[in-house]
Amino acid sequence: MVSLATVAPVGTLPVGEMVDVPGRGSTFVVDTGPTSSTAPPLLLLHSIACTGMLTWYPHFDRLAAKGRVVVFDQRWHGRGFRTPSFTLEDCADDAVALADVLGIDRFIAVGYSMGSLVGQLLWRRHPERVAGLVLCAAAANFRLAPRERVSMDMISRAVDAFAPKAGSLPPDSAAPAKGDRAWAIGQFRQTSPGAVGRATAEVGKFDSTGWIADIDVPTAVVVTARDRVLPPSRQRWIARQIRGAASYDVNCGHASCVLEADEFSSGLMPACASVISRARL
Repeated sequence: MVSLATVAPVGTLPVGEMVDVPGRGSTFVVDTGPTSSTAPPLLLLHSIACTGMLTWYPHFDRLAAKGRVVVFDQRWHGRGFRTPSFTLEDCADDAVALADVLGIDRFIAVGYSMGSLVGQLLWRRHPERVAGLVLCAAAANFRLAPRERVSMDMISRAVDAFAPKAGSLPPDSAAPAKGDRAWAIGQFRQTSPGAVGRATAEVGKFDSTGWIADIDVPTAVVVTARDRVLPPSRQRWIARQIRGAASYDVNCGHASCVLEADEFSSGLMPACASVISRARL
């Protein structure tokens, strides 16, 4: 069972809205809007079974201090696009289509776990749009060893345990008044077990080992050094493949974005600063 007893304090959440994207439907977006910063906007890509805000809320304000930040629910997750199919390639194309609607040309993709795979695909499919990459708890493939398969099975069981009964889905994300843990569970329950299963299958197909060394934009890798889902050695391998990539170890596990937010932030913030300093609009 995944314990959400130690989630980061929610506090006051930024205001978001549903945004229509032609040909794709609508998705929930939080966008700080244009700023005076000359840095490329940060486009935040969330983990599997999460919403955008559930993955990134502990870090949103500090990232927003660096410039424009956009976080959204990816397809089949939270209030993301309700489409007939789900592939990670679709998710990458969704991100660019949303950027078009928001008037964003080039951006830095900041991805966590599944989001790191989408970030890699964004560079591969839309290199002209990606000014830099921050890859957190990342992998080049999910050819899982037995121990890793056990970890993924535990995640699947946790999804089933938190799955809402019919008609019990929280109507909105504005639940911090009910407590931090209640809000986090409400966010978690916005993605159905079926959607998580499909996304997990697509994650299992992902393999960038043949082309990850071709990535030629400023990149930083945040390594979750106590990760039992993705061995740290495989995360560090990614940093070695990408020319000039900076690497930051954080002493925490795979769900550290929320459950060990302070420690994770100690790597995320310098990683983003490193890429911002090297990226150009």
